[in-house]
Amino acid sequence: MRPPISACIITCNEEKNIEACLESISWVEEIIVVDSMSSDRTMELCRKHTEKVYQQGWQGHVKQKNYALDFARHEWVLCLDADERVSPELRREIEKCLSGAQQAADGYFFPRHSFYLGRWINHGGWYPDYKLRLFRKSKGRWGGKDPHDRVMLDGSSAYLKSDLLHYVYRNLSHQLQTVDNFSAITATILDEEGTRFSAAQLVFRPVLKFLGTYFIKRGFMDGLPGFIISVASSFYVFLRYAKLWELQQRGKDGQSSRTTR
Repeated sequence: MRPPISACIITCNEEKNIEACLESISWVEEIIVVDSMSSDRTMELCRKHTEKVYQQGWQGHVKQKNYALDFARHEWVLCLDADERVSPELRREIEKCLSGAQQAADGYFFPRHSFYLGRWINHGGWYPDYKLRLFRKSKGRWGGKDPHDRVMLDGSSAYLKSDLLHYVYRNLSHQLQTVDNFSAITATILDEEGTRFSAAQLVFRPVLKFLGTYFIKRGFMDGLPGFIISVASSFYVFLRYAKLWELQQRGKDGQSSRTTR
């Protein structure tokens, strides 16, 4: 017999994804959803699968996920994004590793396999994209810097072999919206940390990102989708530094106008 598991998910306008996600974890003992004031049918669909649906205004990825974690009653927690699915093979592996007489680790990494532009992406740094998603609540909390959150584990970890399925973007427009949103968040954090804009970063880092994902990490082996992903990744880096410049120029302009007055 394995110990009970609490699954924690955060959502916002995820009516197209959430049911498939919840169905993939219907075997766990507790499902917790924290919704960020969705305006679609997300809440209604979640309540078909669990009574433990809560709402809280968006606090950022790290705070929102820790808020959901605090509701978990069980020691073992499984944390997912709404666009992820636990594959049948991964479920069996989780059941097996937690059913052992001696659970060897305090947390488990899953290889995340992303589906985009009509195919599973196997290169370019997208696979295996290991994520720590199953861990003892007493040993882990969400940390990192928004929007790139990660579990901070105070204990031992191990790697499972079966895939966590990730349906990452609906289409190119959705990817560009995400790139726009995440680059703004990251630029703001860089500015708050005192990072100064550098023209060299704006010029060279996007180029290095493309070369790294497309050639070194063999994104070219995923065909045209691999090329599109590498270009978009490069554009994300470009936008991050362009928006950092914009923020700092805006700050200078504000300071100049105050000085003039």
